[in-house]
Amino acid sequence: MPLTEKPWPYPKLIAHRGAGRYAPENTLASVRLGAQHGFLMMEYDVKLSRDGIAILLHDDTVDRTSNGAGAAADKTLAELSAIDFGAWHSRDYAGEPIATLHSIAGYTLANGIRSNIEIKPHTGLEAETGKEVARLASRLWAGADLPPLLSSFSETALEAARAAAPELPRALLIAKEVPPDWRARVQRLDCIGLNLNHRYTTRAVLRDIRDAGYTVAVWTVNDTRRARELLDWGSNAIVTDEIMSISPSYFP
Repeated sequence: MPLTEKPWPYPKLIAHRGAGRYAPENTLASVRLGAQHGFLMMEYDVKLSRDGIAILLHDDTVDRTSNGAGAAADKTLAELSAIDFGAWHSRDYAGEPIATLHSIAGYTLANGIRSNIEIKPHTGLEAETGKEVARLASRLWAGADLPPLLSSFSETALEAARAAAPELPRALLIAKEVPPDWRARVQRLDCIGLNLNHRYTTRAVLRDIRDAGYTVAVWTVNDTRRARELLDWGSNAIVTDEIMSISPSYFP
């Protein structure tokens, strides 16, 4: 018999890095585009600038997703704000500024959009980032009908997030195969579940986790048949880049 199941109050479709394939990833523009295509939940990466501001960025450096160069942890928000985070994607988005957790919270809360905040710390800043992102998220979403889900590959970051804002739900991200001691890890971190790589997600693994009472969100699923299969197997949600073909209109 399954244990008491952790609740999943979120949508079953989550846009990856906003609409990160069709607009510059991890920007307000990408979140807006995802919302325009009917997505009611966004996944995005958050780390800290040199002056401790929570910013949206996947990589440690700004090189891939801007016209700048160097580590974001070495730049202040003022310095990051002088960089173009849109032109690399297409000229339609030229001049797109870096997004902050403040700006994303403002837009998503005003429009009824849910958030999966991936805590993506710079190397060596795991505890500091987990603490600050959780503290800020707790304040920004205070009074909201549904808090953001915090997730991370870093167990140190999740431990710090738990200490800073224990009321916020957490999920442990798994990069490859689910480790044999996954139960002990999620119990220690008091997570509601796991966010799994779809390449390593089997029906047996998924059912094992769900039958133990934990939630499962699977990333990054860009094939419609695979998306349907995972949902049929009992996945609570899937994370996708394909906001066109895997959309709420096709997966009601």
